Amino acid sequence: MTTDNPIQPDVPPSGPGCVECLDGSGWWFHLRRCAQCGHIGCCDSSPSQHATAHWKETGHPIIQSFEPGEDWFWDYSSEQAGEGPSLAAPDSHPAAQGVPGPSGFVPDDWRTKLNR
Repeated sequence: MTTDNPIQPDVPPSGPGCVECLDGSGWWFHLRRCAQCGHIGCCDSSPSQHATAHWKETGHPIIQSFEPGEDWFWDYSSEQAGEGPSLAAPDSHPAAQGVPGPSGFVPDDWRTKLNR
C-alpha cells in the first residue's frame, strides 16, 4: 500500500465523530472522512472546519461524506465533486448520532454559529 494514493479503500475511519472536536469538547454540523487516512473531521459549515484543516496540514486532498445515506467524494485540490470506491466500514457516523453533534456539546444557538 502506498501512502501517495489519495484513496485508500481499506483504511477504516478514525471514529464516529470529528477527531479534534471530540478531543476538545467541540461540536460539528456534518462530518467528512479523509479517503486516504480515514481521519474524520467536521465540514466547512461547522465552526472549526477540521476536515479542511486536515487537508491543509497533510495534503490529503480527497474526502467523502460521513453522513448516513451519502457517498459523494470531494477533491479539495481540484475543487470538484466525484465518485470513488467503497471505503472500509463503517461508511457513516452512527444513525442515532444527532446532527449537529455530539449530543451534549451543541449550543442552543448553534444555527447562528454555522459558517455560511
